[in-house]
Amino acid sequence: MGIAYPVPEMQIVQPQTVEQLREALVEAQRSGRRITLGGAFSKRRMGGPVAPSEVIISTASLDRVLQYEPRDLTLSVEAGMPYAELSRLLDQHGQMLPLDPPFAEAATIGGVLAANTSGPRRRLYGTARDLVIGMKFVTLQGRLVESGGMVVKNVAGLDLAKLLIGSFGTLAVIAVANFKVLPKPPGTRTFLRNFASHREALEARDRLLASPLQPAAVDLLNPAAARLVGYDGWLLAVEAVGNAAALARYGREFPSDFTLESGEEAQFWRNVQNFTPCFLERNPQAAVVRVCCTLSGIAEVANSTEAPLVIRAGNGVCYAHFSSADEAAAWIRPDWKAVIEFAPEERKGELELWPSPGEDLAVMRRIKQNFDPDGLLNPGRLYGRI
Repeated sequence: MGIAYPVPEMQIVQPQTVEQLREALVEAQRSGRRITLGGAFSKRRMGGPVAPSEVIISTASLDRVLQYEPRDLTLSVEAGMPYAELSRLLDQHGQMLPLDPPFAEAATIGGVLAANTSGPRRRLYGTARDLVIGMKFVTLQGRLVESGGMVVKNVAGLDLAKLLIGSFGTLAVIAVANFKVLPKPPGTRTFLRNFASHREALEARDRLLASPLQPAAVDLLNPAAARLVGYDGWLLAVEAVGNAAALARYGREFPSDFTLESGEEAQFWRNVQNFTPCFLERNPQAAVVRVCCTLSGIAEVANSTEAPLVIRAGNGVCYAHFSSADEAAAWIRPDWKAVIEFAPEERKGELELWPSPGEDLAVMRRIKQNFDPDGLLNPGRLYGRI
């Protein structure tokens, strides 16, 4: 059974400026009130059970573009900027921020960073930690801390921004994020191949990764997942980027059953990117497990369940989708690096969401103590551990 917290009187705050955000944090800290922090709150089912709070702070109104230099490939935005809106702005200049997070239409930049969500193209472009070049965040004590800047190659000092990425809002509040953006490639094409088994699919993956080709995405869907996006069997999906000659070479060296371009290609990757949100919407009691493994370890994960699996086959990040939280918890093996990433809110208090956090947890708790000694900010959100 989870802890029974008293239901507090609730205050909802949506600051319009960074100064108002600072004031709200200081006021809550001085009065010892717990804070639930978010942006658009699009990922409520993600992470751990947050203790009932007296204050809800949303950064959704901090949604301005502060600086954008297309020629320098640099961008500074407030944390409440919707990711989808930012993507449309960059597209007008032939540029992109290729994080491909789930819940992209609703998610804010601050939420994407706090949850460290990414999608299929992380294989080539990396995650938020690779694209953020600077950040401003506000501590509970009211300090506005600036880390990094607007220079792509910024290596001076300790990069505190990296601590905030993936912290689920348990340390401080992201106010502004600076990014290096990338030019859109001259062309893209997606190649889909069906296989009778995961072994055959992974052998084809190995040959592709050993070649000179550098695909943006290499995703593997098991039969249950493939059916949900309109295909059959074990489906290996490869997104190629480059000029016409490069795309033609993919066609020669990676023979496919289906070749997708333009709108059909974009729709396919939207379906993959939003696989988890769509699954959760259809299955209110569902749970999603994320397992991180080596490329060779993917075979063990792929062979372990018939539940829908979406695997970043070029990175070793696997997402298993179960119709119930009990199935998800029973599936995890003790030696896996796994978390129950999404679960029904009413079940989170009784589930071991992060079964094997490792030795780093002690360091993370010391960092939490330094930033938030009274445990006021999003307590429990980091998979029930912090």
